Amino acid sequence: MSLNLKKNDTVKVISGKARGKSGRILRVLTVKNTAIVEGLNLVKKHQRPSQQDQKGGIVEREAPIHLSNLMLVSATSNEPVKVSRRVVDGKRVRVEKKTGKAVD
Repeated sequence: MSLNLKKNDTVKVISGKARGKSGRILRVLTVKNTAIVEGLNLVKKHQRPSQQDQKGGIVEREAPIHLSNLMLVSATSNEPVKVSRRVVDGKRVRVEKKTGKAVD
């Protein structure tokens, strides 16, 4: 499966408990087709005290969201857009389906 989303892309969640919210992709997990989005899908994790974290306790962290539940937000119109790939000048480029403009 070709991935149309990359790290640092601004995305909007289209389904799930965080529907309608947007954020920046921190990490894309290609094996599971998921992404970790900044400030979204927060879960509480119980952490033990360790050498690095002396306190431990309950912390909130971002959990992965499936890529099918995310849409790229256009830089020009701030609206979610579908993305395809085209070959332009011998390079594969991500392109907005509606306008045909290159994303990168």
